[in-house]
Order: sequence, then structure tokens, then C-alpha cells
Amino acid sequence: MSLPHALLGVLDARPMSGYDLARFFDAATGWVWAAPHSQIYPTLRKMEQRGLIRGDDEVRGPRLTRTVYSLTEEGKAELAGWVATAHPLPVIRDPFLLQALHFDLIDANQAHDVLTKFIEEQEQLAEEAEEHRDKLLNKDSELLKERLSSRGPAEHERIARLKAHVFDGIAGMARYKISWARQGQALLLE
Repeated sequence: MSLPHALLGVLDARPMSGYDLARFFDAATGWVWAAPHSQIYPTLRKMEQRGLIRGDDEVRGPRLTRTVYSLTEEGKAELAGWVATAHPLPVIRDPFLLQALHFDLIDANQAHDVLTKFIEEQEQLAEEAEEHRDKLLNKDSELLKERLSSRGPAEHERIARLKAHVFDGIAGMARYKISWARQGQALLLE
């Protein structure tokens, strides 16, 4: 997934400023993509140059303006085309798996402690994903509310369930990783 497509997906719900987008991605526990501020603004400029988004200046106070970005028809087509295309799996670059691959080089108790920390992090991730899933199912997410405001009421339940399904998957993967880590802890004790 590329940052431009993540930005297009968010902007499809409602127009936002670069600052609003940066704040949204800072709260990435409620979403599936993280983006540093240093990448958002240059990417927005490139997307605007490509005609995927349009930036409109909005007056904020007596001397302040901000640029609010919205999707163009070209941006909507780009997003729809990207979503409808099967993409190859990303190359695996998981620092934790690399670390676990070398657990035989350290004391079993040290490796056990590393796995314990990993389990704690995965439990937190699963809980946060389940909490967000429930918010989506209850249509209690601000971005979802914005998206639903421009869609017909007959679609609302389906849209909420599709989005919740993603976070159910995140929680399920975290729960599987917890099980995998516990199996690793058992192997360390053999």
C-alpha cells in the first residue's frame, strides 16, 4: 500500500487539511496505516500536481489560512482502480521475526522475556482493534460517520461491517501471534 492511496482513502470520507491528515495518521491505532508528517505534505503536493486531489484555501482567523484537500474525479478513479486490483504480497521485513530466528544465540530466559513483552504488545493491539471494530459496528467512528453521510442509508450497515471486518482481522492476527509466541516460550523450556 502506498501513502497516496492511504490519503485518497481518507479523503474519500471528507476533505481535510494536511494538519488534519497528520493528526488522523498519528492516531493510527484506529486505522491500518501510519504516516510520518514529513511524508504527508510532500505527498499531498505531488498528488495535487497529478490532479488526484484539489487544495482549496480556507480562511481561519484574521490572518491564517489553511489548505483543505478533497478528491477529484481522477483521484476517485485512481482509488477505485487501486482497490479493485490484486496486489502482490509485500516482502517480509519483520524485525521481530528476525530477532526470534536468532533466539538460539541467547539465554532461554532472556528469549522468554522478549516473547513475554511481544505477547503483551499483541494483546494490547488485539484489544484496540476489537474496540475499534465495535465502534465501527456501532457506527460510532468519526470518519465512518463522515463517509456514511454521503452514502445511501441502505448501504450503511454493509459499509460498517466491511470496515469492522478489517479490524476483526487485525485482532485475529494478533491473537494468532500470541499463540505462536506462547508456543515459542514452550520450545525454549524444552
